[in-house]
Order: sequence, then structure tokens, then C-alpha cells
Amino acid sequence: MALPGRVDRAPGGGNTRTVPTLFDDLATTSMAVAATTKRNDKVDALAAVIGRLTPDEIVPAIAFLTGTTPLGRIGVGWSTLADVEPPPVPTPTLTVGAVDRAVTALAAMSGSGVTAARREALADLFGTATEAEQRLLRGILGGELRQGALDGVVTTAVAKAAGVPVASVRRAAMMAGALGPAAHAALTGGADALAAVALVPLRAVQPMLASPAGSVGEAIDDIGTASVEWKLDGARIQAHRSDGEVRLFTRNLNDITDRLPGVVAAVRSMSGGDLVLDGEVMGLLDDGALDGRDDDLGTTTPRRFQDTMGDFGADGEAGRGAALRAFFFDVMYLGGRAVHDEPLATRRMLLEEHVPDVARLPSIVTADAMEAQAFMDRAVELGHEGVMVKGLDDRYEAGRRGKSWRKVKPVHTLDLVVIAVEWGHGRRTGTLSNLHLGARSEERDGEFVMVGKTFKGMTDEMLRWQTERFQELAIGTEHGRAGRVVHVRPEQVVEIAVDGVQASTRYPGGVALRFARVKRYRHDKAAAQADPISAVQALLR
Repeated sequence: MALPGRVDRAPGGGNTRTVPTLFDDLATTSMAVAATTKRNDKVDALAAVIGRLTPDEIVPAIAFLTGTTPLGRIGVGWSTLADVEPPPVPTPTLTVGAVDRAVTALAAMSGSGVTAARREALADLFGTATEAEQRLLRGILGGELRQGALDGVVTTAVAKAAGVPVASVRRAAMMAGALGPAAHAALTGGADALAAVALVPLRAVQPMLASPAGSVGEAIDDIGTASVEWKLDGARIQAHRSDGEVRLFTRNLNDITDRLPGVVAAVRSMSGGDLVLDGEVMGLLDDGALDGRDDDLGTTTPRRFQDTMGDFGADGEAGRGAALRAFFFDVMYLGGRAVHDEPLATRRMLLEEHVPDVARLPSIVTADAMEAQAFMDRAVELGHEGVMVKGLDDRYEAGRRGKSWRKVKPVHTLDLVVIAVEWGHGRRTGTLSNLHLGARSEERDGEFVMVGKTFKGMTDEMLRWQTERFQELAIGTEHGRAGRVVHVRPEQVVEIAVDGVQASTRYPGGVALRFARVKRYRHDKAAAQADPISAVQALLR
């Protein structure tokens, strides 16, 4: 008999388990993980249940344990789940496979009446689930699984259950584009199967990510001599080419090849054989600068982010996506071999050899913080987000958010007034969470113009405080699609950090905040001292 938490293995290292795993095993494990703050205890609990999975259960179970589904988001959110409240069953009968099939069926629903059909299917699923299973299902489908352990801890747990190095699992997950297939390789084939997972053109890989830096100087101090590149206000894109076929993927690994025919043509025309490139797409406006030439990124003005994203989402060759241009900054595969483990200095040279100037991001190599700052200032002046600072000796670590890539961009802050608050969902149930933010009207003294919402940047202590505070300021409650909204007297000033604003017809001020998050409450300011709507509108590019 196998020991608890261990996988039954065939002589070649494969998983031979055949007994279906109850979904309740995942649910109770998730609760146990949430109940401890010790990482090792989280890993042990997860490894125990992962080690009991059958081969067919591994991919869906890993997705469930990391708070998602094998298909990603499937169009079911909290507004749909709010009306699904069947009583839980006392005894678990659902298997991991049954939940996977139910999720697949939900994702396939479409057409007229799809919302009602999904609610009926969800009621059937939840009606056969225990209380713990219902809690886990809501966290997965609502996108708010709060157990203090997602990809990183689950990756370590997979390695422990399979008896392989965690670095091998992490690398395979990066190359496969997801943790599930890597876990399947580890648990069914061991180290040899993991080593066989490699970067293959036309199969998306997880992109390398950057950590924020407070300033260019800070980033240069940390990294030393670096590649400093413009950071565009566009959409991340991964371009693959193999035997003349081109495929394009988003940051989330969605295939968007058909949406960007111009980018497909540009990638197809490049030299270098099979390749995988990393870059951004964005729309540009011709300034007429430098004799009107638009063949240099530095002579043009970027279109507004929302316009780029609108074009990015347009389907078909006749869609607006045809007007978007791609600008590449890294190469992972070229001419039949993977180069992601080569230092950035080498990858830069390969990029220059095979990607035309007009399709590369402007960049410099420097160890001089003042030179790097001037380069960033120029980028921001032309309407771009800021810069990326990257270590020349570092390899491309797909899926990693490390210190070798640092993003630097100016942060804007606004003092706004809270005009309403929504009760939270999931982990925030019972707290007032999502803030409705208003800027001071300059035409109507004492009135505030709504410019956006945010629930980001809040500590648990802040949530407790604001729940008390805004109940004291409450002047009425309404029930809407977002749940219960508490309207409050416009008295509390809050400092909000934003990456910028965008034009909006949704709000009366004509603008909406981008990536708003709470920095602190300004108890020292009265509402009359909050920023006016003109200050918010001034950030519109």
C-alpha cells in the first residue's frame, strides 16, 4: 500500500493510480492551506493530495488548486454565482473528473439564453457539492481563490510529490505555458519527462515578467550596465514562426493570430528561419515630424491605450487590428535552436541581425543613471509609459518575475473623495471594499464627478477601518449588478495612485482612471481640498 501523499509508481517512474479522487479532497486541502501561514505546511498538504491524483486528473486538479480552470476564465463571475445557492450535501460524491467535465460544458455554452442555462448547470453542480466544495468552486469560478498558495507553492508541492527538483518543474511549466502539463510530466514520467519539455515554436510559453523599481537610478544601481528600453503603452505579444507558419499570442497565451494580419506579414518577412520573439503591439499616429516619415518609432505619437486595445480586440483581416504595429525587444528561439538561456547581450545582437530597425524598440546600453534618466524622460515626453532596465548577463526566464528586469514609469497620484462603496465578495465578504471615486466639480461647488472605482492596494487593517468609517457616513443603499452599493456622504479623501487616465463616456467627467490603487487615506484633507476634475482630465494623453 502506498504511503499517504506518495504516488504509486511503475518501475519506469510513472503514476499508476486508478482510483478517482474526490473533489472534496481538493476542497479540504485548500481550506487547510488557507488556515496556515507556514509555507512548508502548505506545500506538505498540497503534495499529499497531488500525489493521490490519477494521470487524467493531474491537469484539471492543478488548475483548480491554483484558482482557475484548465480553460482559464469561462464567462462565469460573481454576478452569475450570486443567484446560485443550493444547500450543500453532507457527503462528498463529486470527483475531480466530474467537475472538470462540468466546467468544460459550462465553457461551451453560448447563444440566446446562455446566462439562464449556465445558472441552471451551476445549480446542478453546486447542488451535488459539500460546503467545502461549494466554497472552492466559488473561488475558482469567481476568480478569487484566497488560500495563500497559488502557482509558486503549488509548483513546489508538485516537485515534492513527484520527487524531482522544483527548478525542473518550474522550467517545464514555463516552456509548456502552464503548470498542469509540467505536473503531468513530473508525476507520470519523472525527471526525464520534465527535461523533455522544451520551447517549441508555435506553442506559447509564459513570458518573462518585470519587477517595479522606484526610479531609473535605483534600477541601474541594482543591475549595473544594462539595456534600457522604452516601455510602450500597448499590449504584450509573443510571435512564433515555424516552416513559414506564424502564430501570435497574448500575455495570457491566447491565440490572436487572425486579429493582427499586419504583424503576421511583418514576422513572416523576417530572416532567421524558425523563431520566437517577445514584444508589444500598439497603434501610432503620424506626427508629420522628420519630414512626415513614420518608419521610426521616435517620430510618431502613440495612440491612446484604450484605442490600441480596441483595435487589438478587433477580429478578422478587415478589422482594426490591421493598423497595429509590433515592436520586439527579445528573442527566445532562432534558426532551429532555443536561445533563451543565452545572456541578453547575445540575444540583443541576434535581434538586431534578424529584426528590422522599424520593428525593434528603441534602446541604449548604459551604466550611467543620468543617461538612462534622460532616455526615459524622452520616452515619457513622446507619450510612452517609461522604460525597462535589464541586466545584460541575464537569461530569459520565462514565467519569472525577477530582479533582472525592472520597470520604471512615472506614477501619478490624485486626492479624490469616496462617494460610494460596494460590499465585497469572496475573502472580502462582510467588508466594504470597492471604492467609488469622485473628483471635485469646479462648476458645482460641493459636488463630485465620478472618475472610477478601485479595490486594490488595501491592507486587511485598511479594510476593517473603512468598513466602519463608511457605515458611519452611509446615506443609502442600492442593489445593483455589482451587489449592494452603499452611498456615503462625500467627506473622506483618499490618495489614489494611477498609471494615467483614459477617455470615457461612462463617467460624466469624460475620463476614467487606469490601474487605480489606494495609497493612503488623507485624514488631513477636507473634501473641498480634493483634486478638481480638471486635474484628472489633464492626465489624458
